Amino acid sequence: MNNENNILVEVKDLKTHFPIKAGVLSKTVGHVKAVDGVSFSIPAGKTLGLVGESGCGKTTVGRTMIRLIQPTEGSFTFDGKDVFSLPPDKMKELRQDIQMMFQDPYGSLNPRMTVEGIIGEAMKVHKYASGKERRNRVADLMRKVGLSPEHLNRYPHEFSGGQRQRIGIARALALDPKFIICDEPVSALDVSIQSQIINLMQDLQEQFNLTYLFVAHDLAVVEHISDFVAVMYLGRIVEYADRDELYANPKHPYTSALLSAIPEPDPSRQKQRIPLGGEVPSPSNPPSGCPFHPRCPMAEEQCRHQTQTLSPKGDSDQHQAACWKVK
Repeated sequence: MNNENNILVEVKDLKTHFPIKAGVLSKTVGHVKAVDGVSFSIPAGKTLGLVGESGCGKTTVGRTMIRLIQPTEGSFTFDGKDVFSLPPDKMKELRQDIQMMFQDPYGSLNPRMTVEGIIGEAMKVHKYASGKERRNRVADLMRKVGLSPEHLNRYPHEFSGGQRQRIGIARALALDPKFIICDEPVSALDVSIQSQIINLMQDLQEQFNLTYLFVAHDLAVVEHISDFVAVMYLGRIVEYADRDELYANPKHPYTSALLSAIPEPDPSRQKQRIPLGGEVPSPSNPPSGCPFHPRCPMAEEQCRHQTQTLSPKGDSDQHQAACWKVK
């Protein structure tokens, strides 16, 4: 989807289907199509925002890429390596370059470990640093994320939610990764703390030339941090574009509806909301044709029977949408 050079991350036709078991013999009677044919690429040092309603499959994309969940089909190429075909020992090596930042700053940290143990654990496992060197590196990482090294021996419950997320960021940086999958890293935080964490992530990205996949449902946050944006609906990407182009000129009716729901900070300005009727269909029984057609105000007969893939819209080949109705 991107013609820029130096592509670090490339995902093609990714599918993650979960079997539905039933009966005494636990036979497979169907599949939940959590991710159903997702493709995108991210240049080194850039951020792709992956957005959509809860349940659209965006978190599953990230967890599948890092092989916390096994893919059903598709490929993920990182820095020229086919990640899904790597044996366990090679995958362990690659995990130094690919890290994940989790949504819950409470549940993602081991309450029985000190901050030093949490941040330094990966260094120990990968034999990256030991002894005094490891302790010094942990202290340096704490400074970089805005925490005091004096608190190395504290436990997670002694920190606020924003501070815990900073610990999670330091843990993700422990092995000098190139690529970080950010799974809604600010959604559990207060709005005032969200901006601090986003600004910190941007500073670290510039400092270490990090590449981000930023998974979120808050389009205001995504606009602030992303270079490119992919909009997901029911396991598929329905629109992809440069950030400024997508926010200024959305093509897919689902994207338009999401953008219309962003709160307007200026009370004197009136925004025309685009309401969506009905519920998101079940990924175990998706509708025929365009998956969005049961809720789309523009749907026609063609939309009910034919599936539209991503194709260029407007003047730019890089602005793509999966919709028959827009040009």
